[in-house]
This record gives sequence, C-alpha cells and structure tokens, in this order.
Amino acid sequence: DVKELYYYLDATPTASYLKGLYKYPQQQYPYAKILAENKKRNRIEKEYELTDTGLFDNNDYFDVQVEYAKAAANDICIRITVTNKSAKSATLSMLPTLWYRNTWIWGCSHEGCGLKPSLRLDGDQIIAEHESLENFYFSYDKDPDAILFTENETNSNKLFGIGNYTPYLKDAFHDYVISDKKDAVNPNGQGTKTALLYKMELAAGESQHIDIRLANQQTPRAELFGENFETILNDRIKEADVFFNARCHEKYPHIERQTHAGLIWSKQFYHYIVKDWLDGDAHQPDPPEGRSEGRNKQWGHLYNRDIISMPDKWEYPWYAAWDLAFHMIPFTLTDPQFAKEQLLLFTREWYMHPNGQIPAYEFAFGDVNPPVHAWAAWRVYKMAAKRGERDHVFLSRIFQKMLINFTWWVNRKDPHGDNVFAGGFLGMDNIGLFDRSQDLPHGGQLEQADGTAWMAFYCSSMLSIALELAKTNPAAEDTASKFFEHFIAISDAINSISGTGLWDEEEGFYYDQLKIEDQKIPLKVRSLVGLIPVLAVLVIDEDEMDKLPGFKKRVDWFIKYRQDLSKDISYFESDQKHRRLLAIPSKPHLKRVLAYMLDEDEFLSDYGIRSLSKYYKDNPYTLDIQGETYSVSYAPGESETPMLFGGNSNWRGPIWFPINYLIIEALETYYYFYRDDFQIECPTNSGNFMNLKEVATLIAKRLISIFELEKNRRPLNGDCSLYEQDDWQNLILFYEYFNGDTGEGIGASHQTGWTALVSKLIEKYSD
Repeated sequence: DVKELYYYLDATPTASYLKGLYKYPQQQYPYAKILAENKKRNRIEKEYELTDTGLFDNNDYFDVQVEYAKAAANDICIRITVTNKSAKSATLSMLPTLWYRNTWIWGCSHEGCGLKPSLRLDGDQIIAEHESLENFYFSYDKDPDAILFTENETNSNKLFGIGNYTPYLKDAFHDYVISDKKDAVNPNGQGTKTALLYKMELAAGESQHIDIRLANQQTPRAELFGENFETILNDRIKEADVFFNARCHEKYPHIERQTHAGLIWSKQFYHYIVKDWLDGDAHQPDPPEGRSEGRNKQWGHLYNRDIISMPDKWEYPWYAAWDLAFHMIPFTLTDPQFAKEQLLLFTREWYMHPNGQIPAYEFAFGDVNPPVHAWAAWRVYKMAAKRGERDHVFLSRIFQKMLINFTWWVNRKDPHGDNVFAGGFLGMDNIGLFDRSQDLPHGGQLEQADGTAWMAFYCSSMLSIALELAKTNPAAEDTASKFFEHFIAISDAINSISGTGLWDEEEGFYYDQLKIEDQKIPLKVRSLVGLIPVLAVLVIDEDEMDKLPGFKKRVDWFIKYRQDLSKDISYFESDQKHRRLLAIPSKPHLKRVLAYMLDEDEFLSDYGIRSLSKYYKDNPYTLDIQGETYSVSYAPGESETPMLFGGNSNWRGPIWFPINYLIIEALETYYYFYRDDFQIECPTNSGNFMNLKEVATLIAKRLISIFELEKNRRPLNGDCSLYEQDDWQNLILFYEYFNGDTGEGIGASHQTGWTALVSKLIEKYSD
C-alpha cells in the first residue's frame, strides 16, 4: 500500500468544493528504511508502515491542505494552506503545478490526439492554449519566488537509454529544486508543464496559504483574489455543509462525509485503447516482443476514454468491474445519475466484449469476477427515486445488455450444462486450497459452491428486473419466466446433483467439489464459498404476480408439473399476504449454515463476518490429492500466501465489506418472508435468539464499529497511537479489508470504493 499519509476530507458531487489533506514530514523520507525493514520481515509479521518509522512522533511535519472551489464550471479557486506542526521553524518548497497530458507524442489520429498545446507566461498570468479547448488563465495572488516551465515529456535517456528530443523534461522541477540544476527548466517562459515555486518559511505552529485561480476568462489579477475569492470559497463550503448535513447521520458526520469525499476524489480520467497499446505508439520505442499475442489481445475493440470510479487511485488506478458495481450503491446516496451512467458505460459496445463479457480489469480484461452488475443496477434503480418516479429507461437499457452477459456466463462457465458452475470466479483470490483461476491439480475440474450460487444470485437479480419491467411491458413476462425457471434449476443442482449436490448433510455446509476422472473430492473448508448460497434469495408477492397473468400462468404450470424441481420453492402465508420464496437453502439448510456464520469461534467477529472460519487457526485444513498436500489456515490479517496466489489481498480470515453487505441484504430478504417465524441463536451458543432482521442489524453495527471513535481510538487504526491525538482522531482511512479479529484496516488505504458501503449501513442501521 501507499507509504504516504493523505486524506480526502470533503467533496460535493459536482466537485464545486473539494478538500484534501497531506501530511508531509520535515525529515528525509525514509524510503530506504521502509524497504529494508519490510525485506527482513516474513509474511506472518505485520507490514512496516510509514507510521512505524517515528517520522511523525515529534510533530516535525507540515499539514498541507488543498481546497478547490468553483466560481463557475470553468473557473476554479484553489487554496493551499500549509501549517507547520513542529515546535520549531521550518522551510518548505511548494510547487503548485499545471500541465497538459501528453497526447501529442503518440502519433495517433483518433479523438483526444492533436497538436502540442502550450503554457506561456504573459505578464502576471500564465496562458494555457489548446487546439480543442478554449484558453485558460492560471493566476496567483502572491508572487512566487520563481515560475518554472518545462515539457511534459518522458526522460527517455533515463528510462530507455536513448536520446531525448528536448532538453526540458517532465522531471525538470525535481532537478531544479533538489539538485539546483537551473538549466533543467526552459528560460523562455513556455512549455507544457509549469510550476509556481514558493519557498515558505514557517514559524512553529504558523499557517500560510497560497491562492491560485484557473479560469477560462482573462480577468485582471487584482479582481480575482481578496474579497471575491474569499466569498466564493466560503459560499462553496456553506453549500457543502448544507448538502451533507441533510444526508449524514448526526452521530457519524466525519465517517460519512469522508466516505463520500473518497468516492468523489477517486474518480479518474481513464484512457486505455487496447488496440493502440497492442500496436505501440508510432513515435515511441517498440512494445516488448510478444505483447501482441499476450494479455488482452482479444479485447481490441475496447476503447476506454471516460471518467470512471477507481477502487483506490494509488494502489488500484484502474477500474475493476465488480468493485465498481459496489461503488455505485454509496454513490447513489449523493449522485444517482453518475451511478446509472457508470453502470451503463460498462455495457456499451466499446466496453462489453462482442460475446457479452464485461471487462474485468486492465491486466486481464478476460478474467472472471462475480456477476454483480445486474444486482447493482436493480439496487441503484430502487434507491435513486421513490416508487412511481423511477427510471424505467435506465432499467430497460441495462437489462437488454445483461441478457447478453448472462448468456455469456451460461455458455462459458457451465461446462456440462448441468447448472453447476466452474472456472474462475475470481475476486476472492486466495480463499481456496489452490488458485481457482488456473488449471487445477491432476487435470481436475472444480464444481464451485460459490460460482453456482453466484449464478443463482444473478438469476434473482434478473428476475426482479424482469418483473418490474413487465408491469409496463408484457413482453418482459416471458423473460421473467425464463429466469424463474433457471433459478430453480440452479438451486436444484446445487442441492441435489449426484444425490446431495454441493451440500454436505453431515456437516451442514456448502462445499466446493474437485472432480478428478470419476472421483469427486469435497473440499471441506468453511469459508465464504459456503456462505454465498445464502445470498441467492428472492421473495415474490402473489398480489404482484396476479398483475402479470402470463408469468403467473407459467409459474403455476411449473409448480404443478415440475414437482421434481418446484419442491425447492418455499411457500408462506401471513396476514392474508401470500408470498413465494426463491432461495438456494431450504429453511433447515439455512439454519445450519447460519449456525456456523453466527458462531464467534467460526465466522462472526466483533467487526463483521470473516472470510474464513477461525476454526482453522488451531486446526489447519489439509488435503492430500495423489501424493500432493494442500492446506488452508486462518490468517486474519495480511496474506500469508505467496504473491502469485492472491497478490496483495487476503480472503483467509479478514472482513470484506462487499460480501458482508450482501449477507446483510439477504438476511433482510429472508426476514421479509419468514418474519418472526424464523429465530436463530445469535451469537451461536449464547442462548440469545433473534429474528433475521435483528441478525442483519447486529452484523451491520459491528461493521460500522470498525470506524467508530471510542476512548480516542478507532479499531481500523490498530495500535497506531498517532490516531489517538486530537489532530489525527477524525482522519479516517477506508481500507480494502479488515483484520478478522481486531478490525484493523489492511491493504489499499483509500478503498472508498466498496468500503464506502459503510455509508449505506449507517443510513439504514444507525440509532
């Protein structure tokens, strides 16, 4: 993860106001120390972080706060405030920088390429000129010590050992400030990258600010700053306060506001045209041998040139399709239009593969992640507006594309046509005994409990959408029938294929099975793999069915004549309301699975649901297959498996927000059907019984507690004492995942993609 400390503090959906904070040490940055210390540590030991170096212990650092406030769409006021937190005076070189992306060197002809733009000094302003953009003017309140210019060009000599066509390169400002190379910058006051150099002397505790303005209208400098600037900045701050005060829970304003700030700051212009990448740029060194036959070669149609929500702009500065689907739930709380546009974008013909697959992520667009796009679309549709005012056009558009995607899934991942799915389902990378994305041991084939359940989950989302569309379009009733029957077929397969399906009656849990020749080997590891079947649940109200005669007729026929399958449909009557439950687990199966999930010695942590049972802490699971031994043990924190298997993440014990969120949602759905008729001991062996809504609330509150401040500390900060100080207490990081025992944050530290789901939990479950 990133070895720097910065925080997204505020942001409005229109970016009319943005605020961020960077903590900049006054000592030499300890790169060598961090590298050396982490090199000495094994995978069992905790990672050596920047906060462990002592760099901030004596307050010898600067707080650098940046604010952006829009006077108009193309008029941005920028304030950088520097505070010396040290007890002694200190000097800082500050270089607010403006540059053009280098699009002129590629030698391409598609949109976005063009003539080289320019930045040039004109009196006391810098003029930015571009062939397809209007002119912009970069102005400053206080005169800088120097105004530097260079070209935004790669230092090819340093990187590739070949000559540079210009002496002015993108690393020139570093050479100018650090190495005192005055000839590194262009003395003629022009280029494609410019910086205002301020050498700031700050007394102990002193704050100074620099005001800058970037606008498309040329205005005398004296009119841009002072009272006018202050009014704009203060107005935008007040508007942000009004906007969020109406939306944020009064108990958790810091958590929610920084959640939304992280989402908005993590939008990124993402430009990746696969064909160009495979071919290489005309005026650049040739791409490495083999690129044209390597990864993504089948995605030549893919044309990314959009603003996209990133998982984490530092660690994951590329989209991940299943991450993005979860991002859109919290995004809908503040910007439902953006959420809908993002979901639709990934189904457009320049993104979705002609065969129907949604691109996964840039290093392997063809990888397979859980199919959650339709679910996200359904949730965004319902969250974005109240009943009667919802966006049917959006729902219909995305449903048409999801039909293509669903067909790809069925044809690609159901190898025998028996509704038991295999082959990938990445996203829970190292959760199994072996890498499920690669060829399996001894030519085996994996029948996946989670893979099969994910497809039932997909069916339930598509059925929900089809039933909604059928209210105004009877043609959708036929499609609804298709997904109803497909759900039943998958549910029947997972519960009964080869006798008991992927259900283990003796242990009361769902397990993957490895098939080698004629032998089936159950992989009896209690992990999220066996909990995913719980997510596949849907309740249909009979009064809604009565409004859809075509669908009702087919369902009635199916129940009457396909009793071999329809036995898996639960039926319940309560308060004259008739409901049908579609779910993979029967009521007895559900109770047995939940008994594990709610056991604090298994899945239930003080901070949510673990990804692997804690039972394996003292009892590692091992399996011998034809002379080879495979094992899984409980690891609540950082990954203990090699980097090639699971990378920098860990699904063998930590708490992950996306699956926890889906579990909570599923429990609410079961409660809607069973009501108080279903009581479960929670926690297991506690003697305390709850209905499933109460269980959902308990899990949600445990997840929220990761971020709650209690006795000057938040669990997500682990044992880092810095965050107990007043200046640090309300600086919140939204980590990729969390320690299954302590709630400490791990992995990418700005994953206000799916970890931002906490904002939706706060909205619904906070007292």
